[in-house]
Amino acid sequence: MSAKPSPTKPAAGPVKPEGRLEWRTLLRWMQEDGLVDADQVQRTEARFAAGDSSLHPLVRLGHAGLVRAGTGKSLDLEQLTEWLASRAQMPYLRIDPLKVDVGRVSDIMSVGYAEAKRCLPVQVGLTEVVIATSEPYDRSWVAQIESHARKPVRLVLANPLEIARYTTEFYTLARSVRAATKTGEVTQIASFEQLVELGKSNKQLDANDQGVVQVVDWLWQYAFDQRASDIHLEPRRDMGVIRFRIDGVLHTVYQLPPSVMSAMTSRIKLLGRMDVVERRRPLDGRIKTRNPAGDEVEMRLSTLPTAFGEKMVMRIFDPDTAVKSLDQLGFAGHDAERWTRLTAQPHGIILVTGPTGSGKTSTLYSTLKRLATDEVNVTTIEDPIEMIEPAFNQTQVQPALDLGFAEGLRALMRQDPDIIMVGEIRDLETAEMAIQAALTGHLVFSTLHTNDAASAITRLTDLGVPPYLITATVIGVLAQRLVRTLCPTCKQPDPQVTRETLNEMLKHWRMSGGVKPYKPVGCLDCRNTGYRGRAGLYELLIVSEAVKATIHPTPDASALRRQAMHEGLRPLRLAGAMKVAEGLTTLEEVLRSTPQWEA
Repeated sequence: MSAKPSPTKPAAGPVKPEGRLEWRTLLRWMQEDGLVDADQVQRTEARFAAGDSSLHPLVRLGHAGLVRAGTGKSLDLEQLTEWLASRAQMPYLRIDPLKVDVGRVSDIMSVGYAEAKRCLPVQVGLTEVVIATSEPYDRSWVAQIESHARKPVRLVLANPLEIARYTTEFYTLARSVRAATKTGEVTQIASFEQLVELGKSNKQLDANDQGVVQVVDWLWQYAFDQRASDIHLEPRRDMGVIRFRIDGVLHTVYQLPPSVMSAMTSRIKLLGRMDVVERRRPLDGRIKTRNPAGDEVEMRLSTLPTAFGEKMVMRIFDPDTAVKSLDQLGFAGHDAERWTRLTAQPHGIILVTGPTGSGKTSTLYSTLKRLATDEVNVTTIEDPIEMIEPAFNQTQVQPALDLGFAEGLRALMRQDPDIIMVGEIRDLETAEMAIQAALTGHLVFSTLHTNDAASAITRLTDLGVPPYLITATVIGVLAQRLVRTLCPTCKQPDPQVTRETLNEMLKHWRMSGGVKPYKPVGCLDCRNTGYRGRAGLYELLIVSEAVKATIHPTPDASALRRQAMHEGLRPLRLAGAMKVAEGLTTLEEVLRSTPQWEA
């Protein structure tokens, strides 16, 4: 979160009157600065004179349908706020809630005081307090806050609606945390030995305390609003830390007393039908809830004992994942056509490879969703089940019951399947069962953890699968990565990236066509990171007869890669370079996420 001066040039003359803003004064200033013409001023005055309103005058004008003089473009509330900041010679700020220390907001002023003064503390530093206000000329209260905080106050101007919204949210959260702290009297865990003893003591926390319930509800709604993919609850020695993973990057959101975090963890475990008392071993669970838009959202829960208590991670699954098109996933037209043809085959093994968090699950679910018609039986064996999909018959691995991938796959073979998805091939037994399923006329999808598509073939041989069985069953391998995409609101052209730069990075290939690279800048929409959202990079290897010749009788990885490239394989780094050329991501993102091609 950063404040910036408005690009509009301040008007000459006195710009610092005292007291609250009035809509008539703002209209006059807008006319003086050339934002609106006299006709608009007259029409607005006639409309507003008919009645009064409790709305902030800037909000009233922002909703009045005014247009910028000479251009005909509408003037919204954000533009008017930025203009006013320039006129008042104050920094303009768009509030990023992830960068506000919510726990210290109420230390500076009460909620009643904040609402009365139309202001909100947004940063409490060692040398100053930054307070966002929507009344730039009402500063009578500043000296009082400086005396209370014992630090100078720096004022910034922010959108009145944002200040009102976050004042309610931040103080409600702080109140809930205080309530939970008073009632959640939980022994602070200071070592692993104490953690074990607490687990043995069978002591149950008050997970249903109203304060704890409200904090958990806020946590989920806030995570959905911020597009988080994971929520981390991390117990520390003095304070618990909440972090969100957004677009692949972790952001610290809030700090809580250890007692409150322990009670929150118990509350979530209770809702996920997990053993609330057991804290000595890792546990798994799942919860289904709704996001602010009303869509069902699934969350997978995982706990892990640590030195200072239970760490919990909640993986949030996008409800639209299973219905994304290949274009939405990031497939280029060339690879989308080849993938569609490959997945239309009646039998064989298709492998999806990549590290954890590379989007393999999204690709598999979206593909299976398109294949799961009424005419076929789609069955899966997963560890764990990532998302519940009504179109599939899903089974979860349960090692305690001797139900592993191999045993589950053996059972699935007797369920009259057409398409089978195995969560991961981890050992020779599972690989042999997948091969048996493919040889008996089934289409099998599975995953491996390898750097690129060609390495999946050598991984199977390392597991002990004979080359002749690989060539008889494996029909394709898809390697993938996820890269952050540039924020469409603030990205700017990057003249430093040229076709020659991309060609030098690619070594063995040459880019063709136009190159329109962009660079990240940063705004509130992207949290000043310059990136918003992620897209997939794909490398698709089709196992043709010529490719089979490089596998059997002896696998030759280099020859396999060269032949696959000759037949249309585009390496991950080339797929990334194409996204850079299209202005969707950056060179740094591609180099960070993709391996160097070895021909």
